[in-house]
Amino acid sequence: MERRFSPHTIDAYQNDLVQFISFCDTQCLTSILEVRHSHIRSWVVSLMQAGQSTRSINRRLSCLKTYFKYLKKRGFIDKDPMKKVVSPKTGARLPVYVQEPQMAALFSVAPFGSDYMGQLHRIILEILYATGMRRSELASLRLADIDFSRAVMRVRGKGNKDRLCPLPPYLAPLLEQFIGLRQSSFPSTTETVLLLNRKGQPFSPESIYYVVHKYLSRFTTAEQQSPHVLRHSFATHLSNNGADLNAIKSLLGHANLAATQIYMHNNIERLKKVYDQAHPNSGSDQDETEP
Repeated sequence: MERRFSPHTIDAYQNDLVQFISFCDTQCLTSILEVRHSHIRSWVVSLMQAGQSTRSINRRLSCLKTYFKYLKKRGFIDKDPMKKVVSPKTGARLPVYVQEPQMAALFSVAPFGSDYMGQLHRIILEILYATGMRRSELASLRLADIDFSRAVMRVRGKGNKDRLCPLPPYLAPLLEQFIGLRQSSFPSTTETVLLLNRKGQPFSPESIYYVVHKYLSRFTTAEQQSPHVLRHSFATHLSNNGADLNAIKSLLGHANLAATQIYMHNNIERLKKVYDQAHPNSGSDQDETEP
């Protein structure tokens, strides 16, 4: 809480500690003072054997590292067993995204109904792709966060940090139309969030996931079909069309540029074109008759 982590992060770290303590019980350890680096290594092996990804394991080790550092700082332990623990290496993982033609097909062909639920599904997909929001950010988006006069939306991201996202000209009338449909469908509601389910209650992040998965599964063969894929698509398409990396970082709400740089790896076709045009040995301008 001192570091302003999100509730989801706090829950995840708590679960990591609970699982590690449960493992210590199986090793007949009765006190944190008995934990050695060999026990932590054994725990890592057990996680690998259970099929956990290296990223998940490293997240758990990061939690333990902070935990033992805290214990040592407060004088509960003399030696930090994490000092001799090496985290497993993780390979570079490129973000999964939907190609631009497939995104265009989704919005032009998808059978969105004209009723409230049909337009709700459409506005969910439109906002996620147009702004790169996380599903939790969209679920908490309030009517008051949408400023049509300034063409911006206020988004509350991780750590309760606010950022402004541009409201594209094509999206504004769609949003106004949806808000009108929302008001006529729930005339007596006092809910402040934009998205309401068929009962007039706030639409949950889990429900947003199922809506996105439902439509993406029809229009793309991508390995993943989650709301985060639309966030990746938003950033990748911006990068592929020449957007500045720092601008993408601000739009996504990333804390540092390293998290945004993964989207540069998807630019191989654009990089090839630049290489062919600029490098003297690329072969694009060479005479084909030369030996």
